Amino acid sequence: MHTTNPHGERGRALQAGGRFAMAMVAAAVLLGCAAVLGIVIGSTSVGLSDALALAFGADAEQTAANVIWNIRLPRVLAALLAGAALAQAGALIQAALDNPLASPNVIGVNAGSGFFVLLAACAFPNAFGLAPVAAFLGALCVAGLIFGVAGLGGSSRLTVVLAGMAFTAIFTAGMNTILIVSPDAYVGASGFLVGGLSGVKLSEVIVPGCAICAVLVLGLLQGTRLNLLSLGEHQAHSLGLNVRRTRLTALVSAAALAGCAVSFAGLIGFVGLIVPHAVRALVGHDNRRVLAMAPLLGGLLVCLCDLLARTMFAPYEIPVGIVLSLLGGPFFVYLILRRRKGGLNG
Repeated sequence: MHTTNPHGERGRALQAGGRFAMAMVAAAVLLGCAAVLGIVIGSTSVGLSDALALAFGADAEQTAANVIWNIRLPRVLAALLAGAALAQAGALIQAALDNPLASPNVIGVNAGSGFFVLLAACAFPNAFGLAPVAAFLGALCVAGLIFGVAGLGGSSRLTVVLAGMAFTAIFTAGMNTILIVSPDAYVGASGFLVGGLSGVKLSEVIVPGCAICAVLVLGLLQGTRLNLLSLGEHQAHSLGLNVRRTRLTALVSAAALAGCAVSFAGLIGFVGLIVPHAVRALVGHDNRRVLAMAPLLGGLLVCLCDLLARTMFAPYEIPVGIVLSLLGGPFFVYLILRRRKGGLNG
């Protein structure tokens, strides 16, 4: 007769909790180091000594102060917020749809946000604070469409991904149409379509940044319910979980996160695809831990990629979205090939 050892299970749980705590601390330290590097490294001669002088209240050159306060600091903050938002959005979408190939850019959430931002810029050119609201509405629209497709009887994981790609194509065509008809509708539209942080201002980040922080906390609170959902619809329902409401809440939260990030960072892709998989490899599949770790690794990834994008060809720079696409494209193909062995259509 087999008996369980409660002391052994408790020991394993404590050990896993200890590893998770160490991983969180390590991720936070690395995130802080990446932020410091982003502030002190750039194409100009402004460096660590100038940053330290400003940090400790010493006199610093006016040019150095302007570069740090008005260019590098807003850019690093935008990278951290966009990475955190898109990473947790990807984790929420993957858990809600039970689909490891889903992410904000793959299922069309980013494209929907971008289309509504350009549409708002074209229709209301003087409403400068409308971008976050428009981006959220666009993301919410696509999330609703995906929710409807996922709820159809017999819809497979591949069907959801293909539907998302179709929505991406439709909204991308809409964005291109707006820019052809009204090329001056959005200043810096080329960088927005690729995804970039060049020229981002602190005033553009404050409102969506506050919203991102609030929704990140809301996302953390959904971990337990998403764990129940991962047991399967019937099992989760038998345990008292409202499956439909849980999925809808997760998708709306993901839409809010992705929409806010798109409003100031453009159509940055693949963060929500890469980071959740990396987090699960580090801390396992417990959604409570995944949703806590994902923002840290997401911010780290975008911050490092943006640093690479603006220093690799200095004094010229490329949008961070290009670097992330070069990483995410092959990773997406790898996931498709790996999942094919286990049956992607399931």
